[in-house]
Amino acid sequence: MAYKALYRTYRPTTFEEVAGQQHIVKTIRNALTTGKIAHAYLFAGPRGTGKTTMAKLLAKALNCEHGIGCQCNECKNCNAINEGTHPDVLEIDAASNNGVDEIRDLIDKVKYGTILGKYKVYIIDEVHMMTAGAFNALLKTLEEPPEHVIFILATTEPHKILPTILSRCQRYDFSKVSDNDIKERLKTILENENIDYNDEAINLIISLADGGMRDALSILDQVLAYSGDKLSVQDVLDIFALESKEEKINLINSIVDGDVSDILNRLNSYIERGTDIKRLTNDLLVILKDVLIYSSSNNTKYLQVLKEDEVIKLSDKIDASRAMEMITILMNALKDYKNVTAINPLFEVTLLRLASFRPQNDQKPLQKPDELRPLRYEKPFDKGPSEELRKQYESEAVAAKASQEQQIVKQAPVVEPQKSAETISLFDDESVASDENVIYVNGTEVNDHYEIDEKTMVDIMVISKKDIKNSLLENWKNLKRLTAHPKLGKIVTMLVDGHPLVVSQKIMVLEYQSDNVVEKMNLIENQKDIQNVIRTVFGKKMFIYAVNRKGSIDLQQKYMNLLQLSRLPKAETIQIDFIGD
Repeated sequence: MAYKALYRTYRPTTFEEVAGQQHIVKTIRNALTTGKIAHAYLFAGPRGTGKTTMAKLLAKALNCEHGIGCQCNECKNCNAINEGTHPDVLEIDAASNNGVDEIRDLIDKVKYGTILGKYKVYIIDEVHMMTAGAFNALLKTLEEPPEHVIFILATTEPHKILPTILSRCQRYDFSKVSDNDIKERLKTILENENIDYNDEAINLIISLADGGMRDALSILDQVLAYSGDKLSVQDVLDIFALESKEEKINLINSIVDGDVSDILNRLNSYIERGTDIKRLTNDLLVILKDVLIYSSSNNTKYLQVLKEDEVIKLSDKIDASRAMEMITILMNALKDYKNVTAINPLFEVTLLRLASFRPQNDQKPLQKPDELRPLRYEKPFDKGPSEELRKQYESEAVAAKASQEQQIVKQAPVVEPQKSAETISLFDDESVASDENVIYVNGTEVNDHYEIDEKTMVDIMVISKKDIKNSLLENWKNLKRLTAHPKLGKIVTMLVDGHPLVVSQKIMVLEYQSDNVVEKMNLIENQKDIQNVIRTVFGKKMFIYAVNRKGSIDLQQKYMNLLQLSRLPKAETIQIDFIGD
């Protein structure tokens, strides 16, 4: 006898065997018990969630010789429906029978009585594939079919069905099957088949199935065909080009440690093995989500993939803020995969970007006088070893703050300060904010805005300073305190929305999601005020340039390609000319 796939062999034969969809099972059973049987049903939901199976179970419950609602699986009607040979239960594929002629032929046959059962049931699968003409031909019959005829329409895309059809049906929305329901069903099947298994392998199949019971059984069938009488994690990983949880945790550890060499070695091995990069990105997201949950709640109840000891070790290295930042970067990568022809270089850039990120508490303030001196006021102790020490620290903090404010006043006239002790004063005198205090990259003016060519951008990346960028990131939030400034509030708001991408001694490149903000940031007329804000807040005279998200990706990819080919210019050979310096 020919082999029968698991999803067909173990198709539910009664309502009790259905995995999930209990709200639908209960409603249909109650309707059968009370005799409130509709003439047309619409089963809508994702693939592999039991729509066609439920339709056949309903047909069986209508025609069982033991009465309405029964599914004995022993009588002539039940057996015929199980075998797909019942003359009164007709399954039609609308994908290949979607024309007006096919529907008219169906309508002609509707008026004839049943042959074996009590009801004639028409199951129309993928009904959204029917043409508008076919739908219109079916309308009248669907609204008032003979008493012995019931229509069951199944679809994955109910939004494509005409409203006039939807209004004539009782609609049941099938949801994705829960992980627990899939797991219990898989365990039952494996035990029936005498297959050795472990829970981790089942969990991996469940994650691949994405809520589809049929998909889970198909995946299980494929793995068993490869492995024989044993289900192991490694077999699943090998067949579907996946990486183990241990490997993903090791990759995250290398990212956190900033071990670029190890990251690139792992990436090369992924590419050689043909690893599914999109799936790997998503799996890294799930692991970091577990870390975020545990770091935020100290609760292991809601962990999806990590065990308690694993999440504790990772959370010791990754706090909630860093986990959220890493999740954001990975989510952006998943979006960007759709816009590139090859995702491997983008994934490489994403990993390097993750590795370059450092949380604020890992940063050390720069001490050199020619580097950034952010305005930073320490908060006094709220508790300590002694009251005397606490008062001493508060006194020193207040004195340090007053000293910084005096330095700002000496640099230039300021606007009238507000009452808040946290106010930072900005330059407001035209002589101070004149063009003499503003620098420009030579030869990059185009009409009314600036443009920097790709070669120069790569040069800027080569001479960039990570310590300056890290200090900027650490204190970028200081800008938010200036958004209410009457003169420069709009400029400050635009700066706050940006993310420092590349920073050298005299140039800062900001990344934005909005093309409109990029255009405004690069206007020549705005550069003076932008530099005024940066110089006031960070004590640094810098030229500011903005790029959009796509430009950022292209730039990073270009840089990595040149790096791999050893074609990047040497930092000491790069000369960028400035005007007004």
